[in-house]
Amino acid sequence: MLFGLALFHLTSSVTRFPKTGPDPYDPLTFQPHTETMAQALTELEPHKLKPYDGAVQRLGIVDLGSGTARLVVYVHEPGKHFRLVDEIRESVRLGEGLATQGRLSRSGMQRALSALKLYADFAQATDLDELRVYATSASRDAENGPEFMREVRKLGLQVQVLSGEDEARYGVLAVANAFTFEEAWVMDLGGGSAQLSRMEGRQYRLGRAYPLGAVRLTEMFLGSNPPKKAEVEDLERYVRKEMKEVLAQVRTQPLPLVAMGGTVRNLAKLAQRRKDYPLDLVHGYYLSREDLEEVVGMLAQRTTEQRRQLEGLQADRADIIVAGGLVYRTVLREGGLQGLWISGQGVREGAFYREFLPAPHLLGDVRGFYVRNLFARYPQDYGHTARVRHFCRLLFRLLAPLHGYGQAEEQLLDEAALLHDIGMSVGYYDHHKHGEYLIMSAAIPGLTHREQVLLGLLVRYHRKGEPRPGVYRSVLQDGDSKRLLRLATLLRISEYLERSRAGRVEGLEVELSSKQVRLTLLAQEEPWVEMSETRKQARLFQQAFGRELLVEWAPRG
Repeated sequence: MLFGLALFHLTSSVTRFPKTGPDPYDPLTFQPHTETMAQALTELEPHKLKPYDGAVQRLGIVDLGSGTARLVVYVHEPGKHFRLVDEIRESVRLGEGLATQGRLSRSGMQRALSALKLYADFAQATDLDELRVYATSASRDAENGPEFMREVRKLGLQVQVLSGEDEARYGVLAVANAFTFEEAWVMDLGGGSAQLSRMEGRQYRLGRAYPLGAVRLTEMFLGSNPPKKAEVEDLERYVRKEMKEVLAQVRTQPLPLVAMGGTVRNLAKLAQRRKDYPLDLVHGYYLSREDLEEVVGMLAQRTTEQRRQLEGLQADRADIIVAGGLVYRTVLREGGLQGLWISGQGVREGAFYREFLPAPHLLGDVRGFYVRNLFARYPQDYGHTARVRHFCRLLFRLLAPLHGYGQAEEQLLDEAALLHDIGMSVGYYDHHKHGEYLIMSAAIPGLTHREQVLLGLLVRYHRKGEPRPGVYRSVLQDGDSKRLLRLATLLRISEYLERSRAGRVEGLEVELSSKQVRLTLLAQEEPWVEMSETRKQARLFQQAFGRELLVEWAPRG
C-alpha cells in the first residue's frame, strides 16, 4: 500500500540543472518555480563575485585598556566579508595605582607607550590602511590622562578616549552583531571600570560606567593573599552600593545577561575545564550561576601563585581575577539571574562594525552572515554546492512524513550543505574531517554550541562513516543522535546525487510506502555513477528512516 506519493517535475519544485548558461542558484537570476519552493536560507554569492576581490581594506584596531592593550587586524570588504588575520596582546597595567593615587603611574605609562610603539611599528611594517586606537577607563579617569595622551601622540598615533557611554555603546553593538538576542543586559568588566547597559531592539538604550574594574577593586580591597573573608565582604558591599539602582532594574527586567572582557572569558574557561567541556569555544557559552560561584570560591581560596598554575587562566590575570569574579557573582545574586552568556566580542569588535557596516551598523541576519562569511574564507565550486543544497531541501521536504522535523533542522541541513566541502581548501583526502575542524575551530556567532556541534558533525559525516556524537555527546540534547543520523543521511545522499559534479541528475521522483522509499533519478542519460554511489547508502537510510531505499533511473522527457 502506498504511504505517500510525491512526483516533482520542471513545473513544480524540482529544477533542471543546465550544463551551460546562468546558474539557476545564482541569487541574482534564480527564481523558484512555485511557491512551494522556499527561498534559500543562506544565499550563495553570484559567480562573478569572489571573496576579497573588491576594495579590500586592512584595518588595525587597538583597545588600550586599564589592564591590557590589544591590537587586532581585520581584512575586509565593507559590508561583505571579513576575517581576523592578526592579534597582539600586551599586559600594560596602565591603571595600576589609579584607585589609590588618582593618577597613572610612570611605570604604567611606560608599559603602555612601549606597547603602542610596538603597534605603530607593526602597522607601518605590514602596510595597514588604517590604525585606530581607543583608550578607555584609565586614560579617561586619571588626573594626568591628558599628559599621557600627549606622549601617545608623539608616536604619531591619533587616539580616541572613549567616554563611559561610548564604551557601553560599542559593547552593545558587538553583542547585537554576535548574538540573536533582540533585548539583553550587556556587561563589560575591564581593569578600571565596568559598564552595564540595556540593549533594546538590538540598539543601545541606556547604560553607564561604574568604578568596578578588576585592577581598581584589587587595589582598593584585596590586600591579602589569598584575600580574607572581610575583604571579600567589603568589596561585595561596595559593588552592591555602586550598582544598587541598576541591579534593581535587572531584577525587575530579567533579560539575558551577556558579559564580555578577559575577566569573564577566563572565568568561563576555568568552569569549562572543571566540567571537562568538550569544546574549545568561549563565545556563546552559558556560564551558570552555580558554576560561577564554584569557580570564584575556588579562586578566592588560592594565592596568586597558585592561581597562575591553573589551566585556563592567563597568568597575568591571576592577581586580579578574584575581584572581577566577585563583581559578577554579586551581579548575578543581586540581579536574581541564574547565569550569563559569554561574548568573545567587545569594544574592539564594536568599533570594527562601525567601519564595516553602514549605519545603524547592524547585520540583518547574524547567523546567516557568519555562515556565509565562513564559506567566503574557503570558497568551493558554486554550482556543485548549489545543487547539493537544492537536493537537501527537496529530500528534507519530501521525506517530512518520515522525520517530522521543522524549520530549525532544515536551516541546519542547508548550512551543512553550503559548508560541506570547505575542507577541500586543505586537501581532498579526509576533507570531511578538515571541514569539521574548520567549523569547530572558532565560534560561529548566531549558533549555539549545540547547533555548531551538529553542523560540524554533519560536515564530518557528509561522505562516509556512521554519524555519531562522539566526544560532543554532553553538548547535545535528547533526540540529537537520531537528528544527526537523519540529517547526515540526507546530506550524504544529496552529495552522491551530485557525485560526478556535472549536474546530470535533473530531477527526482519520490514514492513513499510503509516499507520502502523509491527514489527515481531523472536524467537525459543513465547517471550510473550517481545511482551506484547512492545505492551504497541504503543501509544508512534504513538505519535512519526504517525504510528500504530503492534507487532507479528514468529518462527526462
